[in-house]
Order: sequence, then structure tokens, then C-alpha cells
Amino acid sequence: MADTVIAPDVEAPVNPTGEAADVVRAAARKKALITGIGFVLVGLYALWAFGFGTSGGEDAVFGMTVPNRDTTHVGDLSLPARGVAIAMSVVCMVAGGLRIAFDRSRLAVRLSIALFLIAFVIAFLVWAVAGKQMSFAGALQNTLLAAVPLVLGALAGVIGERSGVVNIAIDGQFLFGAFAAALTGSVTGSLWAGLAAGAVAGALIGGLLAVFAVRYLVEQVVLGVVINLLVTGITGFLYTQLLQKDPEQYNDPGVFDNIRIPGFADIPVIGPVLFDVNVIVYLMYALIVIVHLGLFHTRWGLRARAVGEHPTAADTVGIKVNATRYRNVMMAGAIAGVGGAFLTIGTVGTFSKDMTSGAGYIALAAVIFGRWRPLGAVAAALLFGFTSALATSLQPLNTSIPSQFLQMMPYVVTIFAVAGLVGKVRAPAAANKPYTKG
Repeated sequence: MADTVIAPDVEAPVNPTGEAADVVRAAARKKALITGIGFVLVGLYALWAFGFGTSGGEDAVFGMTVPNRDTTHVGDLSLPARGVAIAMSVVCMVAGGLRIAFDRSRLAVRLSIALFLIAFVIAFLVWAVAGKQMSFAGALQNTLLAAVPLVLGALAGVIGERSGVVNIAIDGQFLFGAFAAALTGSVTGSLWAGLAAGAVAGALIGGLLAVFAVRYLVEQVVLGVVINLLVTGITGFLYTQLLQKDPEQYNDPGVFDNIRIPGFADIPVIGPVLFDVNVIVYLMYALIVIVHLGLFHTRWGLRARAVGEHPTAADTVGIKVNATRYRNVMMAGAIAGVGGAFLTIGTVGTFSKDMTSGAGYIALAAVIFGRWRPLGAVAAALLFGFTSALATSLQPLNTSIPSQFLQMMPYVVTIFAVAGLVGKVRAPAAANKPYTKG
């Protein structure tokens, strides 16, 4: 039965012919020209600001060993700041030329964009670190720590929207998961109980979202915002009345110890970053694989995508649309709840008011940036995590960039990333559309 269900895909191929094809080619050519010129102009700016703006003779030193870890020592990487900044600025301009020259090849387009971004980031970094030292391995470690909740939230968003329910309430699921994990872990003295409580708390918020979105047909975007505000109020009140008054009893759960995997953790630079981490990070690795395979290679995933694309067709072949949505939204909430638990029992060890700082909204942006695919969302979450880690790593260097701007970087990148995709990606067809039989 399930094999007869239409297999929807958000990236269904469209091959126009005749005049329509000419119009599409002209639009692609114009887009390539504008983008390529933009790359060249940014490259010229980088050449002026980073290349000629760096004093000759200064080196940018990057530490390649993760601090405070028992790992293989790797020597620092010292680069001539001015020369590298000039070279990378030129690479930015070359990427612009490639973007214009190879406007029809999707692979060439992606490579030119990747080349431009990497070259620009390197030019910026050597300029910012010129005459100073920054721990590059530490920045990678901070990237992973910042990305863990974003990845888990993005996976939750993908599952929800693929099932037809827009999950704006990821931030609320983070916050309630973090609160429940801290409180339960403190009271029971068990971090595992705290982790389970975080998942259950996220699932409860997911259930609340599902009830109002599926049963009472409330507009899902507005509903998600309201739920986030509700959770902020509840956790803020309980924090003030309970956790803040007796933190030793109710807000001191501790954190999971790191688990080092021999062999893998000895890989230079990235080994200790990826394989000397706590259990929640390893759980994230597993969930990435499970959600990707489950969504695209199992009957459950086929049904989830069917109710998110064409619920009427799914219903006609016997799939219980609303039951599927209930189940998937609650499961997604549990995953987001684990992301919230990471914020307390995975890192700092205590809960504080509004500690998510809008991370749920960034996770939602990662869902869009990743085109509603688990691996794409993970890549986007890592990008946002990197910008956050970069801001953290650059602040102690006293660069000429205002600290307030550095703190804004993750949100600025989020805005540009999502705005750049407007009109270029399509959400699942039935997302934010309640289904009523008949």
C-alpha cells in the first residue's frame, strides 16, 4: 500500500523548453552576472581593507591544538598576514569571474560560491589576527558546542515541516528542555534523568503545538510565537521562585563528562574536537544519521513526506494524516528538548532565564537554508555555529570591529542566508496547512 503513495520531492526537476527555456537561461545569466560582479566588488574591498590595511611584516598565528585536552600536540600555524590577505582577496575576485563564466553548471556555481566564502573568511581572519594569536582549534571546538543545539533544533524543524506542521516553537522547546534537565538533574542527582526530562519536556511542548495546530487549526506561525512566549514566562517565573532561591538544591545538576574515543581522538586538530565530547554530542551524531535515513529511506519517512506534501492523496491510500502529524511533531519536540538539555547539563551546568538567546529561531533558519533536508540543515547549523564561535574567539583580540557587531554576527548571517533564498526554495506544499477530512 505504502509503495503506491506519491513520493514528493521539494526539488522536483523542471526542464522548460522553447521560449520558456530562453527566459530561464536569460534569468540565470543575469543572476550569474550580478553575483559575479558582487564577488569581484567584495574582493576589491577585501584587498583594500584586509590586504592593504594590514601592516607588512606581521604574522597571524593560529593555535592548532585544543587547549586543556590530552591530545597530540600540533605546532602553531604562522601566516604572513598581508600576503595571505592580498592573495585571498584576489581569489575572491577569481571566484567572481568563475561565477560569470560558468553560469550553467550547478557544480561550478557551488564551487565558486564555496571558493569565495572560504577565501573571504581567510582574508578576514588573517587581518583580524595580524600581530596576535588565536586558537583555531579552540574556535572549531566552540563551533561544535554552538552548533549542537542548532543541529538538534534544525532536525526537529525538518521533521515537523516535512510532516506539514511549521515548528516556530523550537525556541520554547529548547528553553523548557533546558529547564527540565537542570531541575530534574539537580533533584535526582542523575544527569541521565535530566536528559530524559529534557526530551520529555520538549515532547510536551511539541504535543501542545500539535494539539492547537492539528486539532484546533490555529495558524501555526502565530501559535509557535505564542508558545515561545508562554514557555519564557513559565520558566522565568519558576526560575525566580524556585531555582534562584535555592540553586544548590534545584539548579546544580553538573555536566556530562567527555568520552574520549581512542584512535579517533588522536587525529590532529579535529580529533579532540569531534571525538572527545560528551554523550549528547554523540547522540546528535546518531540522530543526524537516523533522521536522514529515516526520512528518505523508510516507510515512516515516505508517509511523513506524503502528509507534508499532499495530505489528501496520503489519506486516500489509508495514511492517518493527523495521527502522523501528532506523532512526528512530538518526536521532533523530544529531539529539540535534548538540544535544550545540552545547554544546561551538556555545557554550563546551570539554568538561567532566556538562556537560549533566540537559538530556536536560528535553528529554524537552518531548516530553510538547508532546503528542508537533514544534511543541509546540519551544514547550515554548523555555519551559524561557526559565526558564533568566530565572534567569541575574536572578542579577546581587541580588533577594530566593535564587540557589539561581533555579537550580532550570527544573526546578521542568518538574515542574509534566509533572505538570499527567498523565491529560490520551496517549503513542503502542505506546511502550515491544517488537514480536515472531507
